[in-house]
Amino acid sequence: MSRRGGGPVTVLNVAEKPSVAKSVAGILSRGSFRTREGRSRYNKIFEFDYAINGQPCRMLMTSVIGHLMELEFADRYRKWHSCDPADLYQAPVMKYVPEDKKDIKKTLEEEARKSDWLVLWLDCDREGENIAFEVVDVCRAVKHNLFIRRAHFSALIDREIHEVVQNLRDPNQLFAEAVDARQEIDLRIGASFTRFQTMLLRDRFAIDSTGEERSRVISYGPCQFPTLGFIVERYWEIQAHEPEDFWAINCSHQSEEGLATFNWMRGHLFDFALAVTLYEMCIEEPTATVMNIPHPREKFKYPPYPLNTIELEKRASRYFRLSSEHTMKVAEELYQAGFISYPRTETDSFSSRTDLRAMVEEQTRHPEWGSYAQRLLEPEGGLWRNPGNGGHDDKAHPPIHPTKFSSGESNWTRDHLNVYELVVRHYLACVSQPAVAAETTVEIDIAGERFSASGRAILAKNYLEVYRFESWGGSVIPVYEKGQQFIPTALTLDSAVTRPPPLLCEADLLSCMDKAGIGTDATMHDHIKKLLDRGYATKDANTRFSPTNLGEALVMGYDDMGYELWKPNLRSLMEHDMNEVSVGRKTKAEVLETCLQQMKACFIDARTKKAKLLEAMTIFFERSNNTDEGENQTAGEVVRRCNLCHESDMALRKNRDGNFMVGCMSYPQCRNAIWLPGPTLEASVTTDVCQSCGPGPVYKIRFKFRQIGIPPGFDIDHLGCIGGCDEILKQLIDICGTGSRSQARRAPGTVSSNNLQGSNTRQNNACLHCQQRGHTSANCPSRVSASRNSRPSGTNRRNDEATVSCTTCGTSCVLRTANTEANRGRNFFSCQSQGCSFFAWEDSISNSTGNATAGSNSGGSGRRGSRGRGRGGRGGQSGGGRRGGGTSFVSATGEPVSGIRCFSCGDPSHFANACPNRNSNVNNY
Repeated sequence: MSRRGGGPVTVLNVAEKPSVAKSVAGILSRGSFRTREGRSRYNKIFEFDYAINGQPCRMLMTSVIGHLMELEFADRYRKWHSCDPADLYQAPVMKYVPEDKKDIKKTLEEEARKSDWLVLWLDCDREGENIAFEVVDVCRAVKHNLFIRRAHFSALIDREIHEVVQNLRDPNQLFAEAVDARQEIDLRIGASFTRFQTMLLRDRFAIDSTGEERSRVISYGPCQFPTLGFIVERYWEIQAHEPEDFWAINCSHQSEEGLATFNWMRGHLFDFALAVTLYEMCIEEPTATVMNIPHPREKFKYPPYPLNTIELEKRASRYFRLSSEHTMKVAEELYQAGFISYPRTETDSFSSRTDLRAMVEEQTRHPEWGSYAQRLLEPEGGLWRNPGNGGHDDKAHPPIHPTKFSSGESNWTRDHLNVYELVVRHYLACVSQPAVAAETTVEIDIAGERFSASGRAILAKNYLEVYRFESWGGSVIPVYEKGQQFIPTALTLDSAVTRPPPLLCEADLLSCMDKAGIGTDATMHDHIKKLLDRGYATKDANTRFSPTNLGEALVMGYDDMGYELWKPNLRSLMEHDMNEVSVGRKTKAEVLETCLQQMKACFIDARTKKAKLLEAMTIFFERSNNTDEGENQTAGEVVRRCNLCHESDMALRKNRDGNFMVGCMSYPQCRNAIWLPGPTLEASVTTDVCQSCGPGPVYKIRFKFRQIGIPPGFDIDHLGCIGGCDEILKQLIDICGTGSRSQARRAPGTVSSNNLQGSNTRQNNACLHCQQRGHTSANCPSRVSASRNSRPSGTNRRNDEATVSCTTCGTSCVLRTANTEANRGRNFFSCQSQGCSFFAWEDSISNSTGNATAGSNSGGSGRRGSRGRGRGGRGGQSGGGRRGGGTSFVSATGEPVSGIRCFSCGDPSHFANACPNRNSNVNNY
């Protein structure tokens, strides 16, 4: 389009930031532009002459500062108490220019009135496209016949800017509509849940100690909450981890050529007895035979794919411990200064039209990596390799790459230097050959057990020379021949304990978000920052995240409701639908209708289950004095009147681990709590009233227990009473323990009590059953053997269950299961006769006699507890001393053992693998 008569046209150019406007004006005018003030003192106007496709133009270059408009509800819905939050899902919304952007709007209107063209220089992603249409709306409102064009650029360098302005395109309406849909969805969902949470929780709980509880907003965000969910889920995984012992046989051989460390090809075993048996077989016949030596194999370590935003954030966090938010701030500054390309991109593959070698040539002058860049350009060196394709392309920007050489500017901080170095070295690495190594593996056999050792010799470092952030450790092992035999220098049985995964670091969290489609490359760091700013999570010096009490309570509450609002699935579907809008497969209206209908139904149902959120908060926070006195503070199924404070009811509750308790609803003023048996799978209050317990009514509870968690002879279904009359519940608690959490996982001051009569005032370890001091429930005189026989027939001991007679009084003893940490799951016999203290572990009783001795609880250290002292020592090695000088064989503790001794029975005449009692003893494990 040109002006009639062939004269110059006036072109209004609008960039996203003032710095970008100045850079583009400087490039197009070659530094000779005129500057004048606009209505906003931060957004100046630059004037110069230029020709676009031969058309003389009078160029006016100005800018906005990010979004020019905001989306908000109509005035009558903006105040929190003006409407039901559920109404926000259909309340009218509108875009408007906020007060602090009014001057920018006036500048655009004034300049548009005297312009013929409007060229948009906004960032070339969806968000930039949306801002572009905000500018179009403002300018066309004062001049409807403006000729609109879009500049697509990725780097503020001369050749690209001049090329872009000669190839202007139409703006993408679909990209803008996808952002409009996301903004409206986020506004409606975020506002409704934020008002709901804040008004429900803020005045009820003392959430912080700053004295500003009443002004605190407990916000909800559709992207922010799933991001919090990743942090909480990993934290719960760590909390739920139960360490488990395992054992492995390790072998090493020292020769004149060096040390070879052989790993057991079984990996490790969790069965201690089996591991020791195999270990004893090895030390009885320790000669190692080389079974297999494959020819050395050539192995490659490939360079990374071209750099996109997520990888930049992850690697800057991993290498320099920079937060994703700070990394993007620094990268943006480097981009605006023209040193790197646009840093917000999902693309990790270069176009075939990109001049890759020109970017390498720029770096040949650098004092650190310049010589490597020079070698890349030399054909005879063979170091160059076209970069790999990561499979992602946002069709807007190329991968992040250096655009201009710098050895460090005077105004750069250490973070600027680090991020620039990462971008340059990453680019040089991705156009380099992979590292090459020769790998050798040797397999040996010892008494039928296979072991292997690997060695790697680096043949060519290639990209690893310049990419100092990665390494490929290499170790050379001695030369062996097939069939060669030798005696190991050391053969050890080592123990270890399974460990939980670590807390999520920032790189891990970004990976989770990227994989689940939470946020975009341009917004992920903002979602993480919001979690920290709003007090839902904390980050330590190693950039690892932990949830705060508030963050965990919110996730726990919604999880208990049965909703996965904290899971990424829902947001992933929303992001997918927005992508469909951006490519024209769905309309904005379709996506809005589907999503908002679904979320409104979810919101209404969540509000009816708000008691779950209150219960979760009660675990972590004390009640606030701001709570209305007449309000029912905690919801739950009422079981009985509190027998401690006599003012409130006690209700059945469940924490997020699935453990049940009956607690006073006046918590924290009254902390009376009764924790129910740990194996409780389900519990519900019935309408049946116990006729024995008072003060009444005391409603009975329908229990369903985990079969694997209760001893033999107990039914998984039980109708019980927590008033103190139920012997079955007492026995289950005594044997299996309760579901109470440690003090670190409960609100301060919470008391867990195994006392089914509900009193948490028991002191000095009073007996659970008779409330008298001086003895425990295990030897309570009131617990006669008849009490067990009084159980319903459905819970009698099985006919085939083992029995043993008490050696003191002759009474038939009861088989029970221990629940202590050292002996959990181990069976024992105890006499139920009054005054008799007979006790014996089932596995300590001789199989031949079936007898035991009173007081034989000296075995309380347990099988696992004694693994390093007794049994490991008896897995001895004296055979090693006879077989070769300089060879040492050690026990499971790593200590030398003298004398051959059977692990199973202690007889020095044989090993455990030849023990006549081996089968019966091993079965005990």
